[in-house]
Amino acid sequence: MATTKHIPPIEQLKGRTIGRILTKMRLTTREQVHQCLKLQKQGGSNTKLGKIFVDQGFIDEKDLRVALAAQRGMEYVDLSGVEIPAETLDKVTEDISKNYKVLPIEFNSDTNELVIAIDNPDNFQASDDISTLTGLKVTSKITDSDSLETLIEKYYSKTEEGGDINDLIGELTGDEFLHEFEGRDASIDLDDLKELSESNPVKKLLNLVIMQAIRDKASDVHFEPFEKEYKMRYRIDGILYEMVPPPKHIATAISSRIKVMADLDIAERRLPQDGRISLTVQGNPIDLRVSVLPTMFGESVVLRVLDRSQVSLDLEKVGLQQHDLGLVRQLIHKPNGIVIVTGPTGSGKTTTLYSGLTELNDPEFKIITTEDPVEYDIDGIVQCQMRPDIGLTFARCLRSILRQDPDIVMVGEIRDLETAEIAAQASLTGHLVFTTLHTNDAPSSIARLLDLGVEPFLLTATIEGIVAQRLVRTICTHCKTAYEPTESQLMEIGLTFDDVKGKEFYYGKGCSKCNKTGYKGRTALFEIMVFNDEMRELIMNNASTNVLRTAAQKNGMILLRENGLKAMYDGLTTIDEVVKETISDAG
Repeated sequence: MATTKHIPPIEQLKGRTIGRILTKMRLTTREQVHQCLKLQKQGGSNTKLGKIFVDQGFIDEKDLRVALAAQRGMEYVDLSGVEIPAETLDKVTEDISKNYKVLPIEFNSDTNELVIAIDNPDNFQASDDISTLTGLKVTSKITDSDSLETLIEKYYSKTEEGGDINDLIGELTGDEFLHEFEGRDASIDLDDLKELSESNPVKKLLNLVIMQAIRDKASDVHFEPFEKEYKMRYRIDGILYEMVPPPKHIATAISSRIKVMADLDIAERRLPQDGRISLTVQGNPIDLRVSVLPTMFGESVVLRVLDRSQVSLDLEKVGLQQHDLGLVRQLIHKPNGIVIVTGPTGSGKTTTLYSGLTELNDPEFKIITTEDPVEYDIDGIVQCQMRPDIGLTFARCLRSILRQDPDIVMVGEIRDLETAEIAAQASLTGHLVFTTLHTNDAPSSIARLLDLGVEPFLLTATIEGIVAQRLVRTICTHCKTAYEPTESQLMEIGLTFDDVKGKEFYYGKGCSKCNKTGYKGRTALFEIMVFNDEMRELIMNNASTNVLRTAAQKNGMILLRENGLKAMYDGLTTIDEVVKETISDAG
């Protein structure tokens, strides 16, 4: 290797080439740099120069990390023998430290500045996220992985399960500053609100709740003020679970802190507000959609957790049976027409549509979506966010989209006659249109569209197929247990002992992996109604929903309930889930 390492002032290194930085640090010679540049040229554009220096034995991994940090304007810090004051450690909770792999090492209370140590210069998002979560000005310094891991373990020893949140709630209950605001909801001025939002125990509680929600794969976090209590609840796999309730007098502090994080107006407490908080936890981009609603007893706040890593936008993985997968693929590869996905709120319609769009996402096609809100950013697809407050509705946006020369259009939802008619016109002029509706099953979508005022001839000329879906919780694989159902359980789903002879039934006993619920994750059930000439003729003759259902079944449509029974027999879900999410054939 070259001479002893020497680190010049960081401003002399920032933005320089890696070869120049290593030379200035006296780690390599110019001849070695030229030698490595030649090797890089031979290896092609994807070969990283830094790795070549390491492979050639000119520098080690630690030297490379220091150089890459310097290239980004970050200093290297040696953590050996460092003692971190309790006041500094207090600024970052254990969950944040371990999720982001960071350690707070310096804190200046006069300037509100926090310095954190990280071991990877690519982890630059950490300082932005921790700034959002703590409300402090955060800068990063680079250190080596071993020192960082040793000190994180040293300073953050895991307490017993649930201990963290109970300790924090105890801290909140005893906080004299927060107690001053008890019963003062309506009379808190702006300066006090700002001070409340900066309360350290409140920040710590909120950060813990957010990190736990992401770890437990919660879809929503609810903060709800009532007359005599304040509740916090998670929604996991569609079911709400209550957490240890914090003291009621911190309600205003929690809502103010969330508003600050989401860049909302903390002084506005009479009108609803919506915003978003963007984080990157363990390399995964996570969006928290924030909804603030004024109620009789304070502001109710809901955080919708959109974790892209937990959603597989792949048609093969949404729960479609092989036969149904083939039908969906036929529908989404039509040259034009309308494909509708229907079901109640939270039934996974958007995920199914995104999965279809991801499969079609090809440079040959121009795909444009109009959504409210845009839930996941997909490269290669043009996505438009609705803004009804300024008149940007589905109908208005859809008109403009058709002037953008698209091949495929997704309309978030058909809510009115105007949107339905423009979508129909789009399909008649050679576009493939995806959209959603809120109905109980596929056949009843026709009645819904007729109720909106769409002419029967438009429906028959444009709709290619309707996909209805529901989400059912899947049995936890760690505590899955076979059992014999009782006669009353079978009656609930319309079966007899003869119907289920030779079939096996399962349930989850409940374990630590599934939080004692017996369920882990969800899968979708589908009902796919493909249009043919007979269906179109029935719609033109104003046939009832039941007649359409019977005709669709003759044409091969498998009902939601039947798909539910198959998922149950396959050991994926339980009788209770199928009964809860599907209606019987007679329904």
